[in-house]
Amino acid sequence: MVYLPPHFTETDEKVLCAHIERHDFGLLITNSGAMIASQVPFLIERRNGEVYLLGHLARPNPQCADVAAGGEALAIFQGPHAYISPSWYDAHPAVPTWNYASVHAYGTARAIADKEWLDSLLRRLCERHEAREANPWRMQDQPAAFLDGMMNGIVGFEIAVARLEGKFKLSQNRPASDRPRIIAALEARDDADSHGVARLMRERES
Repeated sequence: MVYLPPHFTETDEKVLCAHIERHDFGLLITNSGAMIASQVPFLIERRNGEVYLLGHLARPNPQCADVAAGGEALAIFQGPHAYISPSWYDAHPAVPTWNYASVHAYGTARAIADKEWLDSLLRRLCERHEAREANPWRMQDQPAAFLDGMMNGIVGFEIAVARLEGKFKLSQNRPASDRPRIIAALEARDDADSHGVARLMRERES
């Protein structure tokens, strides 16, 4: 479980799923005697009111055995994060901290051997991430024998999500008068993470 002080806890499933959709390159963790972690590009689906996470692993990855065994899995989706300087606060003394947003998804994993299912997953992943390219690469344009060989090297899996935990630590514990200064200082930086944290803070201020 993740440490969740009440003022940093996000429970709205729509917000949590939107976070996963935005930050879909997650960290998959399983533990069947030895803890294993893999970075995975996920797709998120809702079916019959339930949330599912879909992904794939390289067949030689020992984590495939954990997935095939059907044990509990944890997928972590880390969003923007940024150092917060106490110099931005009105009240002193104060200490530095870190603002961030993260979602943990827990559930039972299962391996899926259906080749049509795997083909559909890969096409959807490619279409999602190639959409930003000027000349998108397409699976269907590749030689069938080549694709078949590539698919034989991976294992598809699905996680039926039983619990979502969201931690959005965005200076909610600070006086309201501090937060506009924190947002302005983050926006003055030149990195995307600081801007992402500022955006999340602005959304919650409104």
